[in-house]
Amino acid sequence: MSIVAVVGRPNVGKSTFFNRLIKRREAIVDAVSGVTRDRHYGKSDWNGKEFTLIDTGGYVKGSDDIFEHEIDKQVELAIDESDVIIFVVDVSTGITPMDDEVAKLLRKHNKPVCIAVNKVDSNKARQDAVEFYNLGLGDYHCISAINGSGTGELLDEVVEKLPETSVDDFDDLPKFAVVGRPNAGKSSFINALIGEERYIVTDVAGTTRDSIDTRYNRFGFDFKLVDTAGIRRKAKVKEDLEFYSVMRSVRAIENSDVCLLILDATRGFDSQVQNIFWLAEKNRKGVVILVNKWDLVEKETNTIKEFKDFIKEKISPFTDVPIVFISVLNKQRIFKAIETAVEVYKARSKRVKTRELNDVLLPIIQNNPPPAFKGKYVKIKFITQLPTPQPQFAFFCNLPQYVKDPYKRFLENKLREHFDFNGVPISVYMRKK
Repeated sequence: MSIVAVVGRPNVGKSTFFNRLIKRREAIVDAVSGVTRDRHYGKSDWNGKEFTLIDTGGYVKGSDDIFEHEIDKQVELAIDESDVIIFVVDVSTGITPMDDEVAKLLRKHNKPVCIAVNKVDSNKARQDAVEFYNLGLGDYHCISAINGSGTGELLDEVVEKLPETSVDDFDDLPKFAVVGRPNAGKSSFINALIGEERYIVTDVAGTTRDSIDTRYNRFGFDFKLVDTAGIRRKAKVKEDLEFYSVMRSVRAIENSDVCLLILDATRGFDSQVQNIFWLAEKNRKGVVILVNKWDLVEKETNTIKEFKDFIKEKISPFTDVPIVFISVLNKQRIFKAIETAVEVYKARSKRVKTRELNDVLLPIIQNNPPPAFKGKYVKIKFITQLPTPQPQFAFFCNLPQYVKDPYKRFLENKLREHFDFNGVPISVYMRKK
């Protein structure tokens, strides 16, 4: 997926603009310089083209503030990694020395640039925007990040400059992303599968700096494996190369069908592993949890059950996820892990016939109808699966606005119970009949 970076000096409205494009409030918006100290990621689309959007911190040259120095380094990295750059400037202040510094930086990288002159809310401001031709980066677009005016024309230019998506001979193969914290055994897992030292493996966390695709075509399996660099907490990402690693790990999850989440059994299912799990779930990817280094854990009668129960408590309410206990070092159950991933991929691609859906679920709904709301009764009349890459179901009824989340979870559980969507996020929508 192509990457578009939003850059500029502080207080020009980059985060407000970013939030408008991704259609949700994700980045922090504040009048204080330096609020966006990390990059924020979001997915957006325009005219049928999807791209990943990065909101960078405000670029400040020559500051003594240690935070601003780190922000500047991240901005340069985001520019280097991006395919197109949106340079946001502020019409109310005109061109500042810091805008000139950003323009110099952009010319040095020689990437396609779209200038967004923000806060243009009047004809006078539109006339003042002519000044930004002096940046020497070509034409500009007058926008208002707050009300959205002008963003359509800007995005037309952005998608026009995006590179064409390359299609290889194996793009129709299932894509399995191997994700997890650094040093959890991801590269060793792939090496054990393919039977060769395809990846560098050391005891140093962060050895794998990039996402690498490998085709696996053995024993009746045929799919793409992607080994991602270990995902660290943002506070611990200090080296330049690790900034790239985090970005590419996120991209690998976005572009995969199933995520094989590997965790170190000796460290447990900690908060960072949970974050990776929810990133995969948020992107509606299939998930298989692989508990590696299981040979190093002291076991009692109920150790596996207790470990599974602990994980399911942490990932609730999405608990219908396969958990496989493996030892990459001893090559224990690594092929079971792949078999499970293939099953999850098939479940994610499954299409349930409309007649079968209605025959199975309507009697259940009739016996367990949605609770009445304000004396009004909801009647669900018809169910169908939507034509999407992942399982999404529309339930048509008379009063969709009165169906609350607990009942939607009940419907999801019944779908799982009768149609086997193990490891796959399901979306349930209520529609007006």
